[in-house]
Amino acid sequence: MSPRRPPRLYFSLRSPFSWMALRRLEERLPNARELIEFVPFSEPDAESAAALEAAGGEFHYVAMSKAKHLYILNDTKRLAAKYGYAMKWPIDKGDEWWDLPHLAWFKAGELGVERAYYDAVMAARWERGENICDPEILRRVCDEAGLDGALLVAAPDEEHIRKQGLEALMRIYEDDIFGVPYFRLGRHRFWGLDRLDDFLDALEGTLAPAADDPLAGVPRELRERTGSMDHDTAGGCG
Repeated sequence: MSPRRPPRLYFSLRSPFSWMALRRLEERLPNARELIEFVPFSEPDAESAAALEAAGGEFHYVAMSKAKHLYILNDTKRLAAKYGYAMKWPIDKGDEWWDLPHLAWFKAGELGVERAYYDAVMAARWERGENICDPEILRRVCDEAGLDGALLVAAPDEEHIRKQGLEALMRIYEDDIFGVPYFRLGRHRFWGLDRLDDFLDALEGTLAPAADDPLAGVPRELRERTGSMDHDTAGGCG
């Protein structure tokens, strides 16, 4: 029998809903990255799109209308205030090179600095409104975080990193992912920030508590209250 697939989260460095979902996920489940497979969801550039087509896949995402964009602006502002997140909306012009920061995420994982990279890039985009698709800006953001900015920005030039990006695109295609955040747990699917609680409820049922866990058998709600003094960090489709 083949091993069961781990829970999977499709995320994007572009989406405000993905950004907030990951913050809330890790507030609720600090070891989320140990339990869940993270897969980046990014609009492919010409090279990635050609490779995806050659592999028999396609990208399901459809650009949103102006009306939907305006709604998301208001909705995001409301949600950020609700969760207490400081936010500055970045001004995207529509021609951003989204493969750059997402392929750099793969490179960061190869270098063992995936978490530091993600935190630095998300702070730049959603707290300072910076254009993380600009190579010079991304390099500076990485350098200021103590990372090798030149190496990370050069990620799209590395064939094996492009291959990892293609593999992620094929997963997106095969799993019929059309927006983020998107959670998968076995045959169960949960799309959107407002489905995070449902995903966590389903995930909890699959996690067997350790034999020496003093909170084994305690409902998640009580566990969260019990640990609330120890975790003081912050943290639809877009």
